[in-house]
Amino acid sequence: MHRVAWGGVPLYKPGVTDLYAALLPVILLSLAVSGTATVLASLIGLPLGAALAMFRVPGRRVWVLLANALLGLPPVVVGLALYVTLSRAGPFGATGLLYTPAAMGVAQFLLALPVVVALAHRGAARVWGLYGDELRSDGAGRGRALGVVLAIGRAEMLTAVLAGFGRTMSEVGAILIVGGNIAAHTRTMTTSIVLETSRGNLGLALLLGVVLVGISLVVNAAAFWLTQRRDNL
Repeated sequence: MHRVAWGGVPLYKPGVTDLYAALLPVILLSLAVSGTATVLASLIGLPLGAALAMFRVPGRRVWVLLANALLGLPPVVVGLALYVTLSRAGPFGATGLLYTPAAMGVAQFLLALPVVVALAHRGAARVWGLYGDELRSDGAGRGRALGVVLAIGRAEMLTAVLAGFGRTMSEVGAILIVGGNIAAHTRTMTTSIVLETSRGNLGLALLLGVVLVGISLVVNAAAFWLTQRRDNL
């Protein structure tokens, strides 16, 4: 019977159930790590980006420039920095986070945060420029107005969140360094695609690629539908 190697676990080519059983943990781990990283980046990045557009923060231009500059931050550099930090000789080596999903989540969070901040800042700056004077004349302080600006610019904020999610879901280099691509522990869809391609298992690699693109399309379509529905209410 023909076998296909998958993370050290023998899979039978005709066995659809076996194939799904091997793929499901990889898909679920990818969604869990990327989803958590995106949520945390959004909770911090959206208000931070809006605050940079609304408040006279010392060095505001520098912070905005830094956020935009970090949009192209090389993932392998983030992974290397985290590896050094979390290794036994590093300052946080005692935490034992290296080669865990938590370390992968931290890497993805660091990559997604500048994306969310930069895009949220652009959206909030547009909204604040249009409605800032009106909000201030109504007696709303900048602190109270922050939530209003985020609500009015929800389309831009959603774009920022989706961009952050795309950044996390497509990540390979950083999580490969800090996660180690360990079977049944830290193996995600992107690292599995790299592994299976190197092994010559192009069928599995393509299948995972289709799943990855499908998840991205579903998430983006659902977010767009929710936004349209809310606008029409």
